[in-house]
Amino acid sequence: MRQAQTLNEAQFRRVLHYCRSRRHPLRDTTIFMVSFYAGLRAKEIAALKLGDIVDETGAVRDQFILGVDQSKGGQRRTVYLNQRLRKALATYAKSKCLRQLDRPLFESQKGGHFSANTMCQLFLDIYKACGLKDASSHSGRRTYITRLANKGVGVRLLAALAGHSHISTTQRYIDVNSDQLSQAVELL
Repeated sequence: MRQAQTLNEAQFRRVLHYCRSRRHPLRDTTIFMVSFYAGLRAKEIAALKLGDIVDETGAVRDQFILGVDQSKGGQRRTVYLNQRLRKALATYAKSKCLRQLDRPLFESQKGGHFSANTMCQLFLDIYKACGLKDASSHSGRRTYITRLANKGVGVRLLAALAGHSHISTTQRYIDVNSDQLSQAVELL
């Protein structure tokens, strides 16, 4: 099975620009950023509730717990949010009714949670419109893991961030390209 494409910086910017032109620009941009900056699977993004991300005062959390019903493999895990993602989530949360923290974070057109399948389709539609034929709902997750690995984050830490039980699973996510190979040999 072919692995999802990792995105370079230009592709990332192209997708963000396109998301901002869609019918639901704030929602779609934020969904993409959650995939890219938190490394969440489509199923996990679809299952998020507003209360997962913000507290009772409306402040965006630094981290949250994905419950066993929200994640793959029935494993709870902590998701850490960087400053850029927290800022995007704060902007998005301002558009939501904060009295209903049990509501879906990202509502479908019918007003409920996206299904995992519908969330995958949303990603495919966005990437196709951007000309990224090998990208999928897993591209943000693969890019997240690959970029952290390229910045020197160890595979055990990456596995914990990704929610993988085995580092061998995490290693399959890390892309290698010719630029990285050239830079590696220059370390000698």
